[in-house]
Amino acid sequence: MKPFRERDTVKVGVVGAVVMVLVGLVVFNWDRLPVVGGTTYTAHFREAAGLKPDDEVRVAGVKVGKVTAVELESTYVKVTFRARGVWLGDQTVAAIKIKTLLGQKNLALDPLGANELDPDTPIPQERTVTAYDVNDAFGDLAKTTGEIDTKQLAQSFETLSQTFSATTPESVRTALDGLSKLSHTISSRDQDLKKLLESTSGVSKTLADRGDQFAALIKDGNTLLGEFARRREAIHGLLTGTRDLSKQLSALVAENQAQLGPALEQLDRVTAVLQRNQDNLDRSLRLAGPFYRLIGNSVGSGHWIDTYICGLIPAANGTAGCVPPTPGGR
Repeated sequence: MKPFRERDTVKVGVVGAVVMVLVGLVVFNWDRLPVVGGTTYTAHFREAAGLKPDDEVRVAGVKVGKVTAVELESTYVKVTFRARGVWLGDQTVAAIKIKTLLGQKNLALDPLGANELDPDTPIPQERTVTAYDVNDAFGDLAKTTGEIDTKQLAQSFETLSQTFSATTPESVRTALDGLSKLSHTISSRDQDLKKLLESTSGVSKTLADRGDQFAALIKDGNTLLGEFARRREAIHGLLTGTRDLSKQLSALVAENQAQLGPALEQLDRVTAVLQRNQDNLDRSLRLAGPFYRLIGNSVGSGHWIDTYICGLIPAANGTAGCVPPTPGGR
């Protein structure tokens, strides 16, 4: 075998680069491989109902894959998805269901049939079900409420109340009177109810549009709680150690109370004495400064000490005189 140093470095570099590119493609497209990524199927729906790529594919509530594409084909919507580790029959029913209250969808499969589903045969519209969206429900409710003739409804309840007032029991008349008053109240607040339902529809639509953000927020909250759960032992150990330390300090103070008490009393007395002599201490410190400066000047000439004696030798006229020392004299 030829040693590595004797080989063509250009060829080795090219082969290495090709291998790295192939490995990168395999890693980034791992879930799309025929065996590892699962089998690809298609289903035809009347409408997408908010289903998007990367939404989950579930069988009996268990995630088995994800949606890879949602495309419009003529008069129907073609949904392409992958499923792995699950058997699907030739009578499989596919349904778009609401995953969360915020409107996120997933694709639910009911694997029916005696034979295995052919990946090349799409699931027809006869075996697909589209979810009824919450936004559509509020929209239809607002539309239906707006079409009701509330005044005529109030008159109908009032007529029923008057008709049965003389021939029905008191409880029935009371109920009808209550219905009549309720209808009048609804009639008087007709516009308010319409605005309320329209606002509710808008709020639900906003929540549906921000579904990914709410899902991310909830996911982050779960991550934070999980981290707290993982660090529970450490936090518990910290709190337990703090509690034990406080107990030991309390016991230490209690055991040394006899020694600490007199020491603190003496310290308090010393402090009181120092406070009473504060002025004297300040004056001493002010006077000590010049004194020690002169001492330093006197002994600052090595082995000699500078001195100056005035009036020891009498002057020529018989009086004592002071002659200043000459520079450099000793």
